[in-house]
Amino acid sequence: MKFGTKAIHAGQESDPSTGAIMTPIFQTSTYKQASPGDFKGYEYSRTGNPTRNALEQNLAALENGNFGLCFGSGLAAIDAIIKLLKPGDEVISTNDLYGGTYRIFNTIFEPFGIKFHFVGMDDANKIESLINKNTKMLWAETPTNPMLNIIDIEKLGNISKKHNLTFIVDNTFATPYLQRPLDMGADIVMHSLTKYMSGHSDVVMGAAICKDVKLSEKLYAIQNSCGAVPGPQDSFLVLRGIKTLHLRMQRHCENGKAIAYFLKNHPKVGDVYWPGFESHNNHEIAKKQMDDFGGMVSFNLKGNKLEDAIKVVSNTHYFTLAESLGGVESLVCHPSSMTHAAIPKKEREKTGVVDTLIRLSVGVEDVDDLISDLKITFDLL
Repeated sequence: MKFGTKAIHAGQESDPSTGAIMTPIFQTSTYKQASPGDFKGYEYSRTGNPTRNALEQNLAALENGNFGLCFGSGLAAIDAIIKLLKPGDEVISTNDLYGGTYRIFNTIFEPFGIKFHFVGMDDANKIESLINKNTKMLWAETPTNPMLNIIDIEKLGNISKKHNLTFIVDNTFATPYLQRPLDMGADIVMHSLTKYMSGHSDVVMGAAICKDVKLSEKLYAIQNSCGAVPGPQDSFLVLRGIKTLHLRMQRHCENGKAIAYFLKNHPKVGDVYWPGFESHNNHEIAKKQMDDFGGMVSFNLKGNKLEDAIKVVSNTHYFTLAESLGGVESLVCHPSSMTHAAIPKKEREKTGVVDTLIRLSVGVEDVDDLISDLKITFDLL
């Protein structure tokens, strides 16, 4: 089954009681039992809900996994994954990552005795020297947020297997339309479904997908015991959004490329970060492990003046200044004061997240209007 067909059909069947084509919203907390323990697959909606189950099956199919689990947010999915560890365990993570991930690692789990090492993963060969007897997990985002750095998933997968580590890839930026980390050696793929997967800026949700049954059982136990599950309304919205994922991602990629080249050739723009440029670090790896280069673009302005960056993000029209990304509408973000404010300035700047960096989530509007919007805004400088 090809990807677009999976997006529309995987995990979904017409409702047997009515023939409804769309998966119904099973808005219920509990289910009738014929006698104690005799029920029709569902007993309580924290443990399982038919709408959520359809979404979880769909996600597993899209990532070429066997098991999908949904959570109340992307951070709730991260929370569940880190709960696979115990005090004294260590994690090697990319140092260029979403600020919320950094915050939950450092402020929530480190006090419980889990140690995190944040390192650049653009050279996968450096990772092995950091592994010790307490290392239990590798954590990667690729492309990274917001610098769009590319990490070699296959190499990290080989390292994780050699040292018996659990390897997690945050696939939020790429989505399974562009990249399928389980096929390249990852043990768990996680998503903020809030972003491209739902695609309409109307849901907050996360997910974890894996192939291994024992790993899935541990995650299911955490999901059920801790209870950070999404409701059926949100599950329905994500299912509906995924039906057009392949169509939306095609346009995101087309528009992202056009915006990246416009920025690269604009006299007031300095560095532009987009994996599709041949000059982009690890571009060849991106070509190998991705089917296209996505709709995320970051850049800074010549002169590196904070007031210029603030003027740009505050004066665009079609690019809305807002947190998040991956919706049909274009967004502009100032990472150092918004999405990555939780990371100390010194640590941020080591990875390139300077105060003048601007991140674009390029939507699916007419690209000529988006370019015109940026042109008009740059003329204010």
